[in-house]
Amino acid sequence: MLTTIYMVRHAESPYKAGEERTRGLSAEGELKSRQVTELLKEEGIDVIVSSPYARAVRTVEGLARKLNLPIKTYEDLRERQFAGDSYIIRDEQFMTQVQNMFSDPEYALPGGESSRACQQRAVPILSELLEQYKGKKIAIGTHGNVMTLMMSYFDPGYDWDFFIETKKPDIYKLEFAGTKLIQVTRLWKG
Repeated sequence: MLTTIYMVRHAESPYKAGEERTRGLSAEGELKSRQVTELLKEEGIDVIVSSPYARAVRTVEGLARKLNLPIKTYEDLRERQFAGDSYIIRDEQFMTQVQNMFSDPEYALPGGESSRACQQRAVPILSELLEQYKGKKIAIGTHGNVMTLMMSYFDPGYDWDFFIETKKPDIYKLEFAGTKLIQVTRLWKG
């Protein structure tokens, strides 16, 4: 019996300092979130969960309405904390710092979260979902970093190179036999 996880990376969201939790989607992001709904509405999804961050919830909200399902949020599915509020990462340094975090699982900026720490808080939620909803189809509203780190726990091939190729939004269908990842299919073609 297979359990299917649909990792739904959030659509485009304009960055606003200090609004990590509450920032929504751009006009383009809203449009593409409707495409996410169209793509997934016939997949037979049983459960929808999400990061508590507004952009992740907004990306799966239309799907939840279409399927008449609630969205259950999990705090530990939030995006990685890149740095503390008092540590400023200049735009031109951001992706280099993220690459450093992927290269060294223990590396973290002041007040930030290492890849290992992020993975250790998010993977137990995914494992819980696999156990609780065995044989079901679960959509997860998520973020690029935490999605990649959860996937890399089951297959180390999901790394920095994978992360930089992902889009906003993006959708990956993960099929599990128990807790063993057996297949990943990218559904988003945008």
